[in-house]
Amino acid sequence: MVDFPGYRNGYWNGPTQRATICRRTQALDLEAQAMTTTGKLGIAIAGVGRIGQLHARVITEQVPNARLTAVYDISADTAAAAANQFDVAVASDIDELLAAPDVDAIAICTATPTHVELIIKAAAAGKAVFCEKPISMSLAEVDAALAAIEAAGVPFMVGFNRRFDPGHASVQQAARSGALGRLTMARITSRDPAPPPIEYLKMSGGIWTDMLIHDFDMANFIMGSPVVKVWAQGAALFDEQIAALGDFDTAIAVLTHANGAITTIDGSRKAVYGYDQRVEAFGTSGMAISDNQRVNNSQIYLSESSQQAPFQYFFLERYAESFKNEWLAFTNYALNGGASPVSGADGRAPVAIAMAAAISATQGRQVSIDEIN
Repeated sequence: MVDFPGYRNGYWNGPTQRATICRRTQALDLEAQAMTTTGKLGIAIAGVGRIGQLHARVITEQVPNARLTAVYDISADTAAAAANQFDVAVASDIDELLAAPDVDAIAICTATPTHVELIIKAAAAGKAVFCEKPISMSLAEVDAALAAIEAAGVPFMVGFNRRFDPGHASVQQAARSGALGRLTMARITSRDPAPPPIEYLKMSGGIWTDMLIHDFDMANFIMGSPVVKVWAQGAALFDEQIAALGDFDTAIAVLTHANGAITTIDGSRKAVYGYDQRVEAFGTSGMAISDNQRVNNSQIYLSESSQQAPFQYFFLERYAESFKNEWLAFTNYALNGGASPVSGADGRAPVAIAMAAAISATQGRQVSIDEIN
């Protein structure tokens, strides 16, 4: 596990103003680290769909020691449009992208089934690698990718951006610092405002691998103790297309950590009131919470009612700061060395948990991670 670079006194042990100062301090510290080297990290993006374009904007607009140099996509039209938008070169294939002399690192934002092949090729080309989650839906493939990274000795980081959210990082800091005493429980809520397109779901690996894998990673990140047992249950209660795939729109997971602590996770593909993202760590000396973010901080009080602004609607808004911090951390790591902010081992663990959850939900029993590994 990794402490957030430059984060000082970041847990929520005071008023809102203190938390705001901590968030600003965190961002400034990351920016300062990224500015300590000379030259810029040349980054190419493979896969410029929604998430690839998001990363392209962040790199171009918010990361001072990086520059976007080229893009590639299986759709030539999509690649050309992105290249025009960001004024960079477009590669006709992945080999051309990796051979470009101004490419120091590659961001792999393609469909999950292509990740491992691209990781292996990028490692062989000597490029630093940023890979979107999950590395793969197969542990054997994950291990093959990590072996290639280790053999090549190139920097590697997995895109679990929620670790870089200031609120979630504050909870992790409080938990790890001992301020909460002995950790006994964590509780994570993860509810999307609407299901993704059915064509995406057909290849996503299902709710455990596609959606809740972020929360499986968060459990490890917060608690600092590996998950050893998984119990999970799912249901398809409101989406007939999801049910037809044999997948779930509603899910619960109970994770037992090696130290005996327990994490509960609830997830839903549809929350009509917005993007519901909450993280809580509980210990013998206290509790830390990262709550939902609203569109603004207004509160209106009337004689018979009161109201607040709605929650931010989706991950693009809710986790905007985390994506910036994620790229600042990767750039600093790729340029200056040190431990990966989100290592291959960090990326492997949630895949194993997701696989265990899928078996548990199907067979109605608790599953040991040892069975998966």
